[in-house]
Amino acid sequence: MLNRFYVDNIINTALAEDINYIDVTTDNLLQDGDVSEAYFVAKDSGILCGIDVAARVFDLAGGNVEKEILLKDGAPIKKGDYIAFFRGSAKTLLKGERTALNLIQHMSGIATAANECVKLVEGTNASIADTRKTLPGLRALQKYSVTVGGGKNHRFNLSDGAMLKDNHIDAYGSITGAVSALRKKAGHMLKIEVEVRNLEEVEEALENKCEVIMLDNMSDDEMKKAVEITNGRALLEASGNITLDNIRQKALTGVDIISLGALTHSVRCFDISMKIKSCDHK
Repeated sequence: MLNRFYVDNIINTALAEDINYIDVTTDNLLQDGDVSEAYFVAKDSGILCGIDVAARVFDLAGGNVEKEILLKDGAPIKKGDYIAFFRGSAKTLLKGERTALNLIQHMSGIATAANECVKLVEGTNASIADTRKTLPGLRALQKYSVTVGGGKNHRFNLSDGAMLKDNHIDAYGSITGAVSALRKKAGHMLKIEVEVRNLEEVEEALENKCEVIMLDNMSDDEMKKAVEITNGRALLEASGNITLDNIRQKALTGVDIISLGALTHSVRCFDISMKIKSCDHK
């Protein structure tokens, strides 16, 4: 679930960016009482996400729009499917169209991409996760979309968990030193993940009882050896240069998690159109 105040803040920011203080086309063309009907239709196939967010746009863009939602988030959709019908203020529908479509297209694109990855690793031990490589201001929407597609969320922010990346380790001097320093100051609820670059660092992370170990850009053979060495003592996360072509091979190494920044930072937009009928002039 998404918090309403968070969603409203994103929508209001987007509307202010798009409309500024007047829509010179719509406001000069139509009257306040003009009524139209409109609908969303899929022009692609995949997983729907963001319909409630998109529908909320019309409430904040002027209101006076009745909504009939035909498909909910998580529903598989195909080209030509009707997603929702709207009837009400023609001004509101036209002013909110672009913002509503921008959001639902982006969110559906993420859900569809996540679902494709989830299907590719079916039958293995691996789950699909996102990263913090998100667009500024849209993180919660993007991470929600990943879960709608069947994936899981990595940490939402730097407060969620301690993650020693290569730069942390290089700056401090060693995995052992960095983990020890964190353990001395962190509370008992804090888990530590450490990024490793070779099997020697896997051993060092295990010796320091790190709960999660990220295998950074390792070969399949190295990851298989890491799985053997770890033997269930920590969760293993594969990351770096993972594509649709190689994701199943990565999963077959036995890792627990496969994280992909591409799910959120460069996903393809899912094509959805809004069609509006001629309006009744008052």
